Amino acid sequence: MKKFILSVLCLVMMLSLIPAQKVYAGKPLDEIQEYVITVDVKEDASLDLTYHIEWKVLDDKSEGPLEWVKVGIPNKHCLSFKALSSNIKRIDHTESGGSYIRIDFDRAYHKDEIVKFDFTVNQDYMYQMNELTEGETVYHFIPGWFDDIEVKHVVVKWNSDKVKSRNRTAIEDKGYLMWEGNLAAGERFAEISVTYDNDAYNFILTKNAQGWSSSSGDDDDDGVVGFLFFFIFVIIIIALCVSKSSKYSSGSGFNAKPVKKIRIERTLVKYYPTCQGCGAVRPENAEKCEYCGRSFIESEEKIEETEVVEPEKYKEEGTFRYGNNANTYVRVHLVPYYVRPARTASSCAHSSCACACACACAGGGRAGCSMKDFYKTDLKLEQIKRLASGKKKINDHD
Repeated sequence: MKKFILSVLCLVMMLSLIPAQKVYAGKPLDEIQEYVITVDVKEDASLDLTYHIEWKVLDDKSEGPLEWVKVGIPNKHCLSFKALSSNIKRIDHTESGGSYIRIDFDRAYHKDEIVKFDFTVNQDYMYQMNELTEGETVYHFIPGWFDDIEVKHVVVKWNSDKVKSRNRTAIEDKGYLMWEGNLAAGERFAEISVTYDNDAYNFILTKNAQGWSSSSGDDDDDGVVGFLFFFIFVIIIIALCVSKSSKYSSGSGFNAKPVKKIRIERTLVKYYPTCQGCGAVRPENAEKCEYCGRSFIESEEKIEETEVVEPEKYKEEGTFRYGNNANTYVRVHLVPYYVRPARTASSCAHSSCACACACACAGGGRAGCSMKDFYKTDLKLEQIKRLASGKKKINDHD
């Protein structure tokens, strides 16, 4: 009964917090022809998610050619990531407005070109122990969706080893359970749930995915009632704020041209003075040995502006010597991103609704990727309960 009440509350919250989204009036910029996610469970119960995407450019005039994309991943617990295709110049994990993998390509792609790229992510906090049945662990998974992009063909392949059951009929092929389909712009793939015995992998209760409560727990009624009253209070406050703010009104510029901004990313790069393969001396500005092809790079480390001496010297794209050491440089990368004025749509209620699917997916796209938790609540169920009972104060998030 408690789970049912919480589910209803979350559904109401989703509908209440997300203002009506206007339909994008222009023609689509891109389409995704293939979107394949292969899932392998590791011994530590984390998931290796391997992505293969074939992305076609339909329009390179409205917002320029395709140079980078952001693809939503389940949650912030991304343990590692790696590019698998040579056309990826740069890959990074970002939590700006959600959890994403950002891909920068090695060149710009123009109308009618298709960029095929592959990468892998190791993802943790994806399961729930004893959720419905004592002694069983369940993974819930929904692929990231794309608000403004049609997906012609989507496939999820899940390694069938040790799988006890699943919630949907699947095709079994070469050791994998396979689900496939196609998605209209903004459409979500139906949730996949896969069940294992608790001893199948190294499942740990403390790593239960955020947003699901274990069936072995015993929530008290007072906590649910407190949550209900606090929920109603939050809805009233947000409704008042939205009604008084012109930027959230029906006349907001959802179709306005995105505003381009620049974020500066700096990497401290240390080079070997000589090639570690053949011993040749490193020439000025050389990245690889001209004789044996081995990289001269000893280490790379991202640095914040506060860590850089005289940061004003490192605001242009390129690689610059750092200090007096001839083998230490700062690589500066200017990352363009777009902000759509008064965009009020939220592509994912999972981030703000604690009892939603454990896979808090986000959208991805070329310019102005979909935002999660638009109102910046970032509240988890237990925090809300504690706040309702006066036991803990939750700080506001900017």
